[in-house]
Amino acid sequence: MPITKSAKKSIKKNSRNRASNLKKMTVFKKTRKEFLKLIENGKIDEAKKMEAQLYKILDKAAKTNLMKKNKTNREKSRLIKKLKTKNK
Repeated sequence: MPITKSAKKSIKKNSRNRASNLKKMTVFKKTRKEFLKLIENGKIDEAKKMEAQLYKILDKAAKTNLMKKNKTNREKSRLIKKLKTKNK
């Protein structure tokens, strides 16, 4: 258990940040699943519209250090690669 006042504050802050980060990650994961489902079902036009939304989420995650920049770039690359292969 935390003893000092600053340690107690730090625990509160960490739990608040964790809740926020989990919320953002679940939004990203749900959006990614929807995107992949659209690609699987052959709804390429709808997937292309959702692409901008995914980019926005990933860029924001990199900016706020939710994910590392390289991971977000890798995710973008892989998702677009799947879109392009299904588009052929």
